[in-house]
Amino acid sequence: MAKRDYYEILIIAREASGEDIKKAYRKLAMQFHPDRNHGDAEAADKFKEATEAYEILSDAEKRQRYDRYGHAGLENMGGGGAQTVDLGDLFGDLLGSFFGGAGGQQGGGGRRRSGPAPGRDVQIVLDLELAEVAIGVKKTVTIQREDQCEPCSGTGAKPGTRPTPCKRCGGQGVVIQRQGFFQVQQPCRSCSGTGQIITDPCGTCRGAGRVLGRQAVEVDIPPGVDTGDRIRFQGMGDAGAPGAPRGDLEFAVRVRDHKFFQRDGQNLICQWPVTFSQAALGATIEITTLTAEKVKYDLPRGIQTHEVVRLSGHGLPNRRGGGRKGDLIIQVVVDTPQSLTAEQEQLFRRLAEIEIQIQQTVPPTKKSIFSKLKDWLTADDEKK
Repeated sequence: MAKRDYYEILIIAREASGEDIKKAYRKLAMQFHPDRNHGDAEAADKFKEATEAYEILSDAEKRQRYDRYGHAGLENMGGGGAQTVDLGDLFGDLLGSFFGGAGGQQGGGGRRRSGPAPGRDVQIVLDLELAEVAIGVKKTVTIQREDQCEPCSGTGAKPGTRPTPCKRCGGQGVVIQRQGFFQVQQPCRSCSGTGQIITDPCGTCRGAGRVLGRQAVEVDIPPGVDTGDRIRFQGMGDAGAPGAPRGDLEFAVRVRDHKFFQRDGQNLICQWPVTFSQAALGATIEITTLTAEKVKYDLPRGIQTHEVVRLSGHGLPNRRGGGRKGDLIIQVVVDTPQSLTAEQEQLFRRLAEIEIQIQQTVPPTKKSIFSKLKDWLTADDEKK
């Protein structure tokens, strides 16, 4: 199976900074870490995939080779699979998330649980068209999330019964093991880190305390957003344990490529075809922008193919506000007709005859590029 793009895995733009890469990986690591998803093979695969992407993109040399050659460029560098990421700067965040977050209390040589565990954050990829980015848009997205089971009120125990504290961990949800001079805190295997044992599980949720539900969410996307931007809703993620808050809901923006316009920050870039006569004589052409606005532009006489013209204020808005838009940068392309009418062919033949006459009489200082090319080729042949 072909590997996914590393930028797509981390849901970031290709020009993302090192700090952006670290932040994106931290969120995915906290969401899919095996210690938070016991027995979930899919989450484990996503964690490995995100870690591999971070290992490559956080290394300047590997990232440069990947940007240039893709996955093939990493084959002789030991990348693309090695799990060698330094998690030192992430360890505190991950540990706090696994064992109770900021509410944890130190005691007995390690961090212990304090209070019911909050719900997990839910992250959804939100695909947008470039035209939607230009004007902003509201979207109603139906998400899947874990809701508290109503029959058991989220306890996981059959209605009328209650869970009992785990004897192995004393209801703490974690056990502490000594390894040499260090004490290592790990989730309790007997209760899967919950601190409770359910002897008679609820028939609706089968002891989980939560059931899968669906929720429609209206997302107001401001204009100018880019791939990797995030829109966060507090308290709209998965349900937590009884008495604990929900996690957060986060939409990660991913902007689809446009078939005609290319994005460069706030600017838009495109190619625009013109005819031979328009390029030679000059003309007023009508250009259609990304937002379907018709803009007239006076093409100068003698414009050459690949010359660039700029329409100020017809790019994308600044996503941080300020009101000013980028520019529309247009590369002119002289379009060569592939089929001619009889009249067009007659006119072009007459034009060709005139061009030959002009090349024979034009002063040396005003030779055309074709004449210069001919002189250069002739001189090169004489040297041979």
